[in-house]
Formats: sequence, C-alpha cells, structure tokens
Amino acid sequence: MEKKTTTIRLIYPQWQGGVIAHWIPDIPAEDASRGYYLGAQFLNMLAPENTHRTIEVPVSMDINDRATENGICSYRVILQQTQSALHSLQENNPDKIVTLGGECSVSVAPFTYLAEKYPDDLAIVWIDAHPDITLPYDEYQGYHAMALTACLGMGDKEIISLLPGKVKASNALVVGLRSWDAGMKERQQELGIQGLSPAEVRNDSSAVLGWLKSTGVSKIVIHLDLDVLDPAEIIAGVGVEPDGMKINEVVRVINDIASGYDLVGLTIAEPMPRTAIKLRNLLHQLPLLR
Repeated sequence: MEKKTTTIRLIYPQWQGGVIAHWIPDIPAEDASRGYYLGAQFLNMLAPENTHRTIEVPVSMDINDRATENGICSYRVILQQTQSALHSLQENNPDKIVTLGGECSVSVAPFTYLAEKYPDDLAIVWIDAHPDITLPYDEYQGYHAMALTACLGMGDKEIISLLPGKVKASNALVVGLRSWDAGMKERQQELGIQGLSPAEVRNDSSAVLGWLKSTGVSKIVIHLDLDVLDPAEIIAGVGVEPDGMKINEVVRVINDIASGYDLVGLTIAEPMPRTAIKLRNLLHQLPLLR
C-alpha cells in the first residue's frame, strides 16, 4: 500500500528577525516590530481551510528581548524559537510543510528539515525583492535578511549547528530580485546563487523552469516574501520596492513550478498588516471595548 503523504500547516509568527520599525513611521515602533505576529494570524485566517494538521510555534511577545549577540538582533530568543520549531517538525515528521509567517527567517527551520528529508534532491526558489544572503556582523543585524544563507548552511555557528540539513548554493534561485544591500551583488556572485528580475518572469515562467531542469532535482521548496509584489498593485509586506511582480505573475510562477515538480514546502512571509494594526489601536482606545 502506498504511504499517505502528510502535510502540516506551520504557523510561525516570529517577528524578532526584523529590524524594521524605522521603515514604517506611521505605526508606533513596538506595533511595527511585532506586526509580523499579527500578519501570521491573518494569513492563517485568510488561507483556505483544509484537513492538514495545524501547528503553531510559540513566540515571545516581549519587546524588550531585543539584545544583539553574535551580530544578530534578538539572538537568544531566535535561537530558542528555532529549536522549538524544529522540535515540532521532528515530532510530527511531515512530508510537506506550508509555513505562514512571520518574517523571512521562518523558512529556515522547515526548509532545512526538508533538506535532510530529501538529501541531494531539493532546490529552493526564493521569491523576494531581496536576496536575503547577509551574514552575522554585516551592517544590518536583522536575522530575516540572513534567511537564505542559513538555509545554505552559512551563518552563526550555534544556529547552524541546530539545523538538520542544508541546500547547496547552486540549487537556490531568487525570483523577483531588484534590491540589494551593500555588497550583496558581489556575495550573490561569489556564492553562485542565480537571480531573476521581475522583468525576466513577466510574460512566462520559462526562465524559472529552465533553471529548475538544470538542477536535476525532483522536489522544490518555495519562499514567498510578500514584498516581491509590486507596491503599485498592493502593499502587503514591509518593503515597497517599485516595479515588482504582479499578483497574477507570482501565482503563475508558483503553479507552474508545482505542475512540473513535487512541491514539498511553501512559505508565505513578511506580512505587515498596516491597516489592521491602526484599526486595532483605534478599538483599544474606545469606551465599552476595554
């Protein structure tokens, strides 16, 4: 009898990896910092209902637990929450994982878990305006910008030692790429990570599918950072880089990949519900509601 494939929905509202409050000045700093938490809950509420088991990673809401250590903001709490996420995955042993975050580092635990489960047969398609390949002690200390390099086995030694697997850099593709931190173009080239701009996937998915064919793998994980979307159409994430991918283009690329390959991991990350935060703050100031 054929083994039944198990899929879990992992709610992973980690917000500590982002150092982003200064980019959202119209929202109080503490609310902006923790906005990813509310964003993950909204994604779960809006996603289609199904029979998959749902697991939520416990996440601290202590705004004061933001100490930088080893070049990473909120290092200790991120380390603890990574351990918790991996424990849940190993305990449930799923074949496929849908992760609703949370900032971009929520992909690290599920993707490295799947890399161990499917060794040498896994590629990462990272759909993002940014490459997320910074390292500890780079200028920016937010762990979410180190997420892809962590999936490739690079970064803080203690965090990397926890991760069960890794994907080689030649099996990572960034789609929708149009913004780099200082030195990131050079690092991308040094690591051999391929990148495609929004224009290169505007009309069809052939560039993505051609790259996937060259890897020789059968299984794919996809990371979708909502800031890849064109802000002229929708502002759903923190980043508002112009000339991004349209919603229908993102949907088409992901579905084209899933039609030809075994999609074993899908992350939706970086939701920043600005309007919902403002409405919540309004409600919290009204009589009879408190």
